[in-house]
Amino acid sequence: MASLFNKFQKAVGVLAKSTTFAKNPRQLQFEADINKLFMYTSFNRLGREAVETDAEEIIEMAGKTSLSEQQKQVQENIHYQVENFCSLMDGILCPDVSKNEPGSQTASPPPRQSGLTFAIGGSNAFPAADKPLVPETKPLKLAEVSQRLMDQLGYTLEVKPSVIPHKDAGQGCFIKGEADAGTVLAFYPGVIYSPAFYRYIPGYPKVDSQNSYLITRYDGTVINAQPWGLGGESRQVWTGSYTPVVKTDTKTAENGSDRLWKALSKPLQGSGKAKEVLERRNPLAFGHLANHPAKETNPNVMICPYDFPLIEKDLRPYIPNVAFGDSGEVKMKRFGSFWFKTGGNNGLDAPGTLKTLVLVATRALRDEELLLNYRLSNSKRRPDWYTPVNEEEDRRRWS
Repeated sequence: MASLFNKFQKAVGVLAKSTTFAKNPRQLQFEADINKLFMYTSFNRLGREAVETDAEEIIEMAGKTSLSEQQKQVQENIHYQVENFCSLMDGILCPDVSKNEPGSQTASPPPRQSGLTFAIGGSNAFPAADKPLVPETKPLKLAEVSQRLMDQLGYTLEVKPSVIPHKDAGQGCFIKGEADAGTVLAFYPGVIYSPAFYRYIPGYPKVDSQNSYLITRYDGTVINAQPWGLGGESRQVWTGSYTPVVKTDTKTAENGSDRLWKALSKPLQGSGKAKEVLERRNPLAFGHLANHPAKETNPNVMICPYDFPLIEKDLRPYIPNVAFGDSGEVKMKRFGSFWFKTGGNNGLDAPGTLKTLVLVATRALRDEELLLNYRLSNSKRRPDWYTPVNEEEDRRRWS
């Protein structure tokens, strides 16, 4: 298995520099990333019984297959793993009716109505349409769910102090157990904002000044993981609503530019967050706690765009995201660093999907901290602790 993976690693380095990729730097980096994900996730799907000829075939396909076909295959490979994860979570949390297992009713059923109430059309005759019913689940704590998942899947995630040697590292995300290259290790949880709803992101326009849990997909979709925090201890209706903690720096005086931004560019207020029944005891919903690697250390995971099909109702509770607003109402187009409305009534490339992100292993991992290349833009002052993994990739990503 190790020798096959080394072959993939070598192919990744060669194909990422191929002249067949797009000439636009940003598109070049996007295609290089998809190419890597195609090989990693396809390699993973082969399983541990894979032989060398299988690996060579995938490498050959990666050099010949179109970008759109590779994207499609990556989505299928990721969804295959997500389906397996969700099936295991159902087995852990859903009461077995045939065995008469007890559950914990997380939402009270509507009170019984009298005949008179129905006759006169009382306002409480039926449950409110905007209050989804939360199904019954087993009364397990997150730690118990995590351990049971590890017993069945072979790994889970732990949150504990990072081993990165700098004072701002804080908490880190660790794999407990082992997983092969190409494995989906974590979801990036939180509230999803399409470019049409940027102005609703808390703190707009300086959204990242007091929030280090924002991440952006290549298509401009932003995910704010701050509301998710460390998850919860139940299945519940979740909107992503939260009150951000505002940190004031008394040592730094507010300049005229800051005051102007505050006056002219306050974030818009709105209730565009969807109400979704989500499982807050999700052991893999900690992708936002993965740290950037220290100097001379390589990342061991990479982000992968995953468009979750909303038609998969049974899987939905285990996808730890909600979308702000109806992204399908406005079509946006990117020009340089800006997004503009271009008309039309569909802002989604794939209708009926939730634009999420997952973290995928780039090598075999066992009981270690997850390290993600942040690829911070070199157009802004970067933190003192940030050491670029690949300066050229950073430049292409934000060109």
